[in-house]
Amino acid sequence: MFQKYDVIVVGAGHAGCEAAVAAANMGSKVLLATMNMNTIAQMSCNPAMGGVAKGQIVREVDALGGYSGIVTDHTRVQFRMLNKSKGPAMWSPRAQSDRMLFAAKWREMLEAHANIDFWQEMVRGIIVKDGRCVGIKTSIGLEIESKSVVLTNGTFLNGLIHIGEKQLGGGRAGEKAATGITEQLHELGFESGRMKTGTPPRIDGRSLDWDKMEIQLGDANPSKFSYMDTPNNSKQLPCHIAYTSPEVHEALKEGFDRSPMFNGRIRGLGPRYCPSIEDKIERFSDRDRHQLFVEPEGWSTCEIYVNGFSSSLPEEVQYKALRKVEGFENMKMFRPGYAIEYDFFPPTQLELSLQTKLVKNLFFAGQINGTTGYEEAACQGLMAGINAHQAITEQDPFILKRSDAYIGVLIDDLVNKGTKEPYRMFTSRAEYRILLRQDNADIRLTPIAEKLGMQGLESRIEKLNAKKDNVAAILKYIRGLSVAPDEVNGMLETKSSSKIKQKLKCISLLNRPGIHLADLGEAVPHIKDFLAPYDEETLHTAETGIKYEGYIEKEKEMAEKMDRLESVFLKPDFEYNALTALSAEAREKLTAIKPRTIGQASRISGVSPSDISILLVHVGR
Repeated sequence: MFQKYDVIVVGAGHAGCEAAVAAANMGSKVLLATMNMNTIAQMSCNPAMGGVAKGQIVREVDALGGYSGIVTDHTRVQFRMLNKSKGPAMWSPRAQSDRMLFAAKWREMLEAHANIDFWQEMVRGIIVKDGRCVGIKTSIGLEIESKSVVLTNGTFLNGLIHIGEKQLGGGRAGEKAATGITEQLHELGFESGRMKTGTPPRIDGRSLDWDKMEIQLGDANPSKFSYMDTPNNSKQLPCHIAYTSPEVHEALKEGFDRSPMFNGRIRGLGPRYCPSIEDKIERFSDRDRHQLFVEPEGWSTCEIYVNGFSSSLPEEVQYKALRKVEGFENMKMFRPGYAIEYDFFPPTQLELSLQTKLVKNLFFAGQINGTTGYEEAACQGLMAGINAHQAITEQDPFILKRSDAYIGVLIDDLVNKGTKEPYRMFTSRAEYRILLRQDNADIRLTPIAEKLGMQGLESRIEKLNAKKDNVAAILKYIRGLSVAPDEVNGMLETKSSSKIKQKLKCISLLNRPGIHLADLGEAVPHIKDFLAPYDEETLHTAETGIKYEGYIEKEKEMAEKMDRLESVFLKPDFEYNALTALSAEAREKLTAIKPRTIGQASRISGVSPSDISILLVHVGR
């Protein structure tokens, strides 16, 4: 009935979809197994992609040939570039998507791929022979063979939904939990834990008084996620901002005694940076109001997502409290918010390739690794899919360094430090932020994807080469150009920047705070004429290269110094316990994680600089 597949991906959320596409585009024959074909790429929580640091990840996924950015561009209802008042390292794209169109577009693109097959059924376990994963077992007893398996089970492993004092088995509202896999992995020697996440109630937008809220429009000239020729529609839907109040907080507190958050029924660890509304009230008791982002779910639905009001309180408490929010006085609810508890497997049990240490050709990606967020899941899926193909074709694993991508930072953090709470990406986690900007992800990563053998990159490479040529042309022009006082002093005065008294290189003016290429273009007609053919992103990349040249070179030097430690390899069977000069904690952590290099060892929590010095001496450095 079934052929033997190269890669089987279990779960069709954001991690599973990217894993399937990545392996298929590498040339593997893939089976995507899901419990429900109608919920492929479902946006279980907020209908948005990107945000601070997360937007950089989506652009990196796109640069490596993933589909998340393409799907988002096709289905967005609003786009905003966040943090534009800050430096370019902080700029982060974010888009609201039409939830139904997003899932439909993903399914359309998956079904169009000749290398991807589908199977709708619960997977209850994996098949392991001689320490290798060679297939899956389904709920009706089928055994499907493969050369490798990627588990992307999301919140479904023994998922338990909490609404007040009510508990329901499920991986998502209206969908049953997945059982069997956790228990089998325990038998194989894996350790697991419990985490929790939550989602807000969904509201009938027809019942809200929008005039009482602050409107939040998209960018006037919206950008995109994908580097490809995806739609760039200017038509957008507005979001709105509302606020809680002391009255709302008092109404919520009435249900605290029945909250699974506070009475101990939820044992899992929740996301610190995306707390429930009851958590906010408890932890920030000095604040008398909190922001609520009132977000549309799509073009053709009145369903509204209340971002900032995640809750597991009894439904009547949620209803009463929300009706005290200004603009929500006549609110009607589609469904209450809930918390969900699920199994995860501490990611220190993985190699940097996301292959498990205990079972060869078995890969984990997404929330099974203790992360939270569509974007974090998508990038792990992409890397696991690529590395599943690499493993079965006996090629070196594909590993991104911390200086290569936010994806590299995320996986390095997970494997070397683990996580005791749902891991979320922030720009502050990356030490090379100026190198890892959202505008240059294609320059950083698309050539790597081409060298790796990713299929279908021809047009990407063509566009990338054109962009690099254009950036180089702009840099050459600006570096060779000088301007006279009478050309730019008027502009400098409006920018509160000191006037010049003699001809000055344009590059010197651009290095001043608040002076941009566009300003020089408005002041000097021939500069404006030269820049006119270039798109906004190319101009931004060129300007950033000029303004931050010193900082970029400094970060490159730092990265090169760290790379020297990455070239000092450690044997997989290194006997750390025999090195009594190491601290006890270092011996324990190094033995458990088995780092590939001294560089990786240096980033393990509990391994001190003196421990690294001892290792360097021992390996003859």
